Amino acid sequence: MSISQSLLPEFDQEMANTRKTLERVPDEKFSWKPHEKSGSMGWLAGHIANLPIWAAMTMKEDSLNLAPSSGSTPTMPKPSNRKELLEAFDKNRADARAALASADDAAYAKPWALLMGEQELFREPRAAVLRRMVLNHMIHHRGQLTMYLRLLDVPVPGLYGPSADE
Repeated sequence: MSISQSLLPEFDQEMANTRKTLERVPDEKFSWKPHEKSGSMGWLAGHIANLPIWAAMTMKEDSLNLAPSSGSTPTMPKPSNRKELLEAFDKNRADARAALASADDAAYAKPWALLMGEQELFREPRAAVLRRMVLNHMIHHRGQLTMYLRLLDVPVPGLYGPSADE
């Protein structure tokens, strides 16, 4: 079994769970924060919706520089309501899945680096980057988003079985 064949079922499950969570974000609460040090619900949901971009970028590029010496810093779309949020997520998910499905095992083994200007923050095989910086990162922030929903008394979706609201 190829790496792609083993990764895609997990990717599909986590993307479906993520979409179910994003579907619950109320438009009128995009600016809400549970604490002054927290990001807003809209920022957090937008970050989650954009994380699949990293999967496609990881498979297509050899690195990402967050502070390049020339050019501009990478920016991500900033959805301002649930409709834009879901549209962005669906596009990013489809692009990511296509990149993952078309890659062979050699592409997954190829090193990828995250840079901050001239400083290399890390270099890992693409397969490790996809797990840690895309899937695990998304699951982490999705957990935060479910707590935002709970604090606002928005029903939390079941992700790995029923929730207390289902």
